[in-house]
Order: sequence, then structure tokens, then C-alpha cells
Amino acid sequence: MAWLDRNRKQLADVEVTFLLPSLDNTEKFDPSWVNAQDLCGLKGSNIEGGVGPFGLLTLSSKHLEEYTPVFFRVFKAPNKHVVLLCSDARSSSLKKSGLYKPSFAGFVDIDLADGKLSLRSLIDHSVVESFGAGGKTCITSRVYPKLAVFNNAHLYAFNNGTETVTIESLNAWSMKNAQLK
Repeated sequence: MAWLDRNRKQLADVEVTFLLPSLDNTEKFDPSWVNAQDLCGLKGSNIEGGVGPFGLLTLSSKHLEEYTPVFFRVFKAPNKHVVLLCSDARSSSLKKSGLYKPSFAGFVDIDLADGKLSLRSLIDHSVVESFGAGGKTCITSRVYPKLAVFNNAHLYAFNNGTETVTIESLNAWSMKNAQLK
């Protein structure tokens, strides 16, 4: 889905609720994974899992030469599920030098009894700010796409896990620039 027109820059507000019909095939959580950012780098958006990775590819070029994934991954710990929210800038730009392109992540403290997980992402030019589970975890990334700009910026939903994840609702709004007086 493309959300831009030729006269506006990348300004969007996207809300999506994912439905997780089954948590049976979640990956086992290793208790040594205490740093969410390191885990996001280890278990990126392209690494197949059980429940996840799934989420949004923001500021994406049409053929996915560059994109910034914001995604969840669900793990099974002894007495609960552990949810990881990641924003991974490593594929965000074709520019090779002078860019800091890290992954950012946080654990989301949520009970998945209802099988629902929400994500809201605000995209403002080169900033992608994402809120997991109604704002329980917030991640902000700064990215500098070369191709995915203006009307060439796209938004895609994805699931690279083996378990089915469906989109219960998805609302996306293109925003205008603020008018300051």
C-alpha cells in the first residue's frame, strides 16, 4: 500500500491489530537473552520463527531494495510468553557510508490470552516511531532511505513466521504538514 501523493512527504499514522490464532509453535525463550536490542539483531525480520517475525515494512521501496521493518516476535518462557518489539534500520537505506543503521528493541509486557497484539507507527520523513500493545513499549528509529521517498514510499504488512498471523484491523492515514502560525 502506498500512502503518499506527489506533493507530500512521508507523513503517516498506521494502526494495526494482529490476531494470533495459535501460540503453540512459539520459539523457546533463552533466559540469557536479557538485552532486547541484541536479540533483535540476532533474530531479525528475515529470520523465520514460529510466531513471528510479523509486522510492518515502513518506508519501503517498491521492490524492497530498502525498508524499515517494525515487528513482533513471540517466545515461550516457562510460565509466560515473551514478546519482542523491534525496529531494524539495517535495510533502511541503500546508502553505504556514513549512516548509523542499528536495530532498536524492547520487550512488551502483555498477556496474550486474547491472542491480540497492536502496533501503531507514526512515520514522519525520516523518523519511524512505533508503539507496541497500546504504548507499553515505544521505539523510535531515524532512517535515511534513498529510494523510498515521497510517492515512492510504501507500507507493507508481513509475516515471516511459520504460524498464521492475521490482521484484525489496519487503519492508515496520510497526514499533512503542520501549519504553524
